[in-house]
Amino acid sequence: MKLKMFCRCFFVLTAAALVMGSLISKAIGDPLDNAIQTSTKQVNIAVNSQNKVDKLSDATRRMLNEYKQNVREAEVLKKYNDHLRVLTESQEAERQSLEKQLGEIEITQREIVPLISKMLENLEAFVGFDIAFLPEERQQRINNLKEMMVRADVTNAEKYRRVLEAYQIENEYGRTIEAYRADLSVDGVERPVDFLRLGRVALFYQTLDGSSAGMWNPETNVWDVLPGEYLKPVRNGLRIARKEAAPDLLTLPVPLTEVAK
Repeated sequence: MKLKMFCRCFFVLTAAALVMGSLISKAIGDPLDNAIQTSTKQVNIAVNSQNKVDKLSDATRRMLNEYKQNVREAEVLKKYNDHLRVLTESQEAERQSLEKQLGEIEITQREIVPLISKMLENLEAFVGFDIAFLPEERQQRINNLKEMMVRADVTNAEKYRRVLEAYQIENEYGRTIEAYRADLSVDGVERPVDFLRLGRVALFYQTLDGSSAGMWNPETNVWDVLPGEYLKPVRNGLRIARKEAAPDLLTLPVPLTEVAK
């Protein structure tokens, strides 16, 4: 009987102890779990916050890099735009210059033809008043220029160049001496003679046998027969002009002109 009571009491006490232990464990465990859970939540919140900060930091860096890139591109575009502006201004200035030149060309085209024609007229008149050397050659040059003036396939620039070239040839005659052979009517007989041109100062002829010589008279436009004393000087002048003799002093008459008088 006592043993049964003891056992019952033991079991009761044991059960009570277990219940009490459970209650105590539960009472102690709940705050700890709560603390752990709270700490875990805070850690998670902190981790999430840090992730957000990291994301914001990456976004900020990207935005900063994009901003710097945009600034660099803006500077490049500004320099390029400045270059284009200067280029455009230069092109505009050149366009205006070309328009002005075109206008001047149109005016020049209208004025150049009368100018060339006048130059050709003056050249023909000059040759007519000049001493009578190479008359066929010089007149043929003028005739060729006249034919060229009415040709549509020759530009005005080429016409002007050819007339200037004729002027240069005529100008060259004034500072050279020349010997050439051509026909001349002497004593009513057409015969070949040697001509000696001393610049534009004087023009002489001598028959091939050396027996007669003459000088062109620009006032009367006829040939004056020279005295025999000038036969040798004329012959020497012909040799010098042909480069058959060294340059030397020639004693020859010079026709008087209106200027000389």
